[in-house]
Amino acid sequence: MLLRIFSGLILFAALVPAQRDWGDPFPPHRIADHLYYVGSKGLASYLVTTSQGDILINASFERTVPIIRANVEKLGFRFTGIKILLTSHAHADHAAGSALVKELTGAKVYVMRGDEQIIENGGRGQYLYKETWRPCKVDRVLNDGDTVTLGGITLNAHLTPGHTRGCTTWTMRATDHGKTYNVVIVGSPNANPGYRLVNNPEYPEIADDFARTFRVLKSLSCDIFLGAHGSYYDMEAKYSRLKSGSSANPFVDPEGYRRYVADREKAYLETLRQQQKP
Repeated sequence: MLLRIFSGLILFAALVPAQRDWGDPFPPHRIADHLYYVGSKGLASYLVTTSQGDILINASFERTVPIIRANVEKLGFRFTGIKILLTSHAHADHAAGSALVKELTGAKVYVMRGDEQIIENGGRGQYLYKETWRPCKVDRVLNDGDTVTLGGITLNAHLTPGHTRGCTTWTMRATDHGKTYNVVIVGSPNANPGYRLVNNPEYPEIADDFARTFRVLKSLSCDIFLGAHGSYYDMEAKYSRLKSGSSANPFVDPEGYRRYVADREKAYLETLRQQQKP
């Protein structure tokens, strides 16, 4: 019992600092042609624009949907032009606003298999976390390797499980000043505080799922590195470089991607090693 309370306190302490900027507005900005950041300071949302409507990745919380809407409109796009809503994974900070976005825009909601029931049940059934939100009907259940195409732009869904069973890393091609780049939007490779990687009756395959995720992430070709939180790819610093008029696109960071994946794998393996101790 004391161990459970202690673990909960550790989890709370780890989450509180991260939450401080989740509801803070942040300037929307162009990353590449047809690809924009429209999220809050701490919660990343991306708008992919096409000739037949737009795709939003991550609805975040219901309370932060107005930030996303304002950012979309500041960029000169219509919020009601969103036709498809995708998500990185079924945690409240990325998915709790899905029902509201669907209600306001009429967008179709596509979710990777493994997370679809969590979205439809409003958070019920997720591993470890017990927060709930407004249920949202899923219009299409995706499988690993599926593509989402609208207006000639295609996103590729890569199952990168562990953080959640249906955690998804999105890839696409985008151009900037006539050059084409491989874009990777990392779902999450993080074994959060409180995650049990060994002898986990709620999620027995969690360690194997994380191992799979790192194999997938290391196999991807990445030029433009993005993620479910801007902190993954040092978004604020890169935005500052963008505003300073840097001649090079600051979001092109293949080495930063490799360092991030290596760092997260090292953290996962250390957690696994500690939990495997007798």
